[in-house]
Amino acid sequence: MTENQAPDAVADAASSGSPAVGTIAFLGLGHMGGPMAVNLVKAGHTVIGYDPVPAAVEAAKEHGIPMAGTAAEAATGASVVLTMLPSGKHVLDAYRGIDGQPGLLEVAEQGTMFLDCSTINVDEARDAASLALQAGHRSADAPVSGGVVGAEAGTLTFMVGGSGQDFEAVKPILEHMGRRIVHCGEHGAGQAAKVCNNMILGVSMIAVSEAFVLGEKLGLTHQVLFDVASNASGQCWSLTTNCPVPGPVPTSPANRDYQPGFAGALMAKDLRLAVNALDATGVVADMGRLASKIYDRFAAEGGAARDFSGIITDIRDKSEQKGQ
Repeated sequence: MTENQAPDAVADAASSGSPAVGTIAFLGLGHMGGPMAVNLVKAGHTVIGYDPVPAAVEAAKEHGIPMAGTAAEAATGASVVLTMLPSGKHVLDAYRGIDGQPGLLEVAEQGTMFLDCSTINVDEARDAASLALQAGHRSADAPVSGGVVGAEAGTLTFMVGGSGQDFEAVKPILEHMGRRIVHCGEHGAGQAAKVCNNMILGVSMIAVSEAFVLGEKLGLTHQVLFDVASNASGQCWSLTTNCPVPGPVPTSPANRDYQPGFAGALMAKDLRLAVNALDATGVVADMGRLASKIYDRFAAEGGAARDFSGIITDIRDKSEQKGQ
C-alpha cells in the first residue's frame, strides 16, 4: 500500500458504493461494537478487530472476525480505523498512545480515515479530529442511536460530524451498519446531535415511566394507558418502541426482565455528557439536569446493567416506600 492509497480507497468506495474500502480496523467489540463489526464482515469488508476484554475477543472470533494482539497492530495498514470506545479519554489516549506505546495516529499510514463511533463530549470529539488532521489523516465522528437491537439488525442511526467529502467517504461503510445516516455538520456535530437526542430520550423515559406508575395507582391497566397515549399527544419512542411495562410492545426489554437494550449505566453516562454541554453553553435545562441525577442514582443502586427503561421499577419501588 502506497502512502496515498488509504484515502484513495475510501474515496473510491464513496463514489462507487462498493464495500471494498480496504481493511477496517475495528477497535472496541463490546455489546454494540461486536454486532456492528459482524455486519461489516457480512457486507464483504475486511475487518481486523481489537478489544482488551477476553470475552469480546472470543465472541468476535466466533463470528469470523480476525483479532489483532494490540490496537496499534490492528490499525497498521488499515484504510479506516473505527473506534467504539467507552469515553473520550479512551479515544484520545488511543490516538496519542500512552505508557510509551505508539498511538493509532502514529502507526497509521498517511491519509487513513479515523471514524469514531463512540459517544463522547463534543469538545473531545473536536480534539480527536484536530489530532487526526494534524497527523495527516482524515476524521469523522459518528455516534450511534438504536441500541444493541439496532446494532444486531443493522438499523442504527448514525449522526456524522466532519467535512462533506469525508461524510461521503464513510457513508457507504455506515450504511452496512445502519438504516439512517445523517450529516450533522463539521467535526463534533455528530456528538452534539447525539447528546441532544439522548437528553430527550432520558427525560421522556422518566415521564413515560412515571405516567404508567400513576396509571397503576389510578386503576388503569397498562394496555389501556398504552392504547390511549400511543395514539394521543403522549406518543413517543419511549412509549411505542421501548415501552417500560411488559405486554403492550412485545419486543421491549420490559418483556425480558429489562435485559438491555440500552443499559442504565450508558444512559447515565450520556446524560452526564449532556450536563457537560449544558454547563459549557450556559443553557438552562432543568429537566435534563434532573434526568441526569435520576439516572446516576438508578445506575448506582443496581440499574447499571439493566435496560434504562427499568427506571420504572425504581419509580414504583420509591412510590411504594412513600405510601407505607
